Amino acid sequence: MIPTSRKLILPLICGFLISISVFAQQEKGIVGYNNWLNPWSDFKPNQSTFSEPTEILTGTISEDIKLNKRDIYLLLGDVFVTNNATLSIEPGTIIIGDYKTKGSLTIGRGSKIIAAGTETDPIVFTSGRSIKKAGDWGGLFILGEAPLNTFGKENALNYGLKPSSYDAITYGGDNTESNSGILQYVRIEFAGKRTKDYGYFNGLTLAGVGSQTILENIMVSYCDGNSFQIMGGDVQLNQAVSFRSTRNDYEFKDGTQTKLTNSLAIRNPYISSSDGSRSLVLSSYNKREDADPAKLMTNVVAENITLINVSDDLESDINVGLVQEAIYVSADVNFRIDNSVISGYNPAVILDDNIKLKYDNLSKIVFNRTLFNSCNGNIFQKYNSNNDDLENWYGSSAFNNVYSKGSDLETFIKVSDLSRPDFRLRINQIVATNDRFDDD
Repeated sequence: MIPTSRKLILPLICGFLISISVFAQQEKGIVGYNNWLNPWSDFKPNQSTFSEPTEILTGTISEDIKLNKRDIYLLLGDVFVTNNATLSIEPGTIIIGDYKTKGSLTIGRGSKIIAAGTETDPIVFTSGRSIKKAGDWGGLFILGEAPLNTFGKENALNYGLKPSSYDAITYGGDNTESNSGILQYVRIEFAGKRTKDYGYFNGLTLAGVGSQTILENIMVSYCDGNSFQIMGGDVQLNQAVSFRSTRNDYEFKDGTQTKLTNSLAIRNPYISSSDGSRSLVLSSYNKREDADPAKLMTNVVAENITLINVSDDLESDINVGLVQEAIYVSADVNFRIDNSVISGYNPAVILDDNIKLKYDNLSKIVFNRTLFNSCNGNIFQKYNSNNDDLENWYGSSAFNNVYSKGSDLETFIKVSDLSRPDFRLRINQIVATNDRFDDD
């Protein structure tokens, strides 16, 4: 007979051991004892319906304002928050981007957005059309006072926005710790309008945003531009989800110092752009002469991220050219990815051809304890089909990378049901291989 005290202790011990087992199982890729995507995310936003807007937001907001859950708001044209004003949004509030005017929202430098949703009551920026499509409206811009690596301290958005003053679209400065507010439990759906002269808007653009800004549990879905565009600044993104973006999931540029943690990008080979559809794109400049060599170049640390290209027939989709690489790294970039998963790409990574393959450069681009699963090749240099040197470098035991050929169903806990998917790793069903090279 077990004493009463032991009866109480044993279940606790068992539960503790189970939790340790689950956590160990999820060491790579997104982690959590529970599936943190539930219940705030939505992988079927085209099925959601909303009432007609009751309030209109338009023009310039120069005083503090609060949006309430009881109302539904319409972004009519380009809306700007300026003059150090704060836009506060109550949990559960719905903001609709107007389709005809391609509504957008810009939080100017020095102003703040306090959009602190909750797990059960997220804040939603979305399309109001009955049949929703990517690019139905503009997107969300947050402009801060943190440094860029361009000449001079400031820059301006170049998206064709029409503010009442130039200051409303200016970003950058020297305040690394500046605070642009809070985005927490926020969804941004069907953004990314196309412009004739300026290309596509992004779901969420962070320009010169400082480290005191809270950015976590943000989902951008069905965006016609990039889901997340980070330009300069000192940014920490946690639990950031990109779902079925037409272009890139995350793009980092202009000397940003970014840490991306516990985040997820889900690509679909049938929803992509001919001019680039990758999960991560990293660059320090468009042209070398545009960057100040005395300033910091782009530096991104990615920990426990999952990049997955979901395909019913991956081999066929690769053969017909529907799948690109997951990560593109340009010259003069520092990048480290750790404890992550890259699954179903062609190939996993491409390094720019301007990166000379020598120790000084490769030591700045680190792939560590990462699972490369079902990729058509792992790490290549652009225009170079022979990647033996890169495979030997990153395949050494010093990096502890893992290679496998598992299907999505074998690799992830639950990917087929978008009502409540779970993209955490199912390690115990993965058969790792030592084959780091293409089968052919």
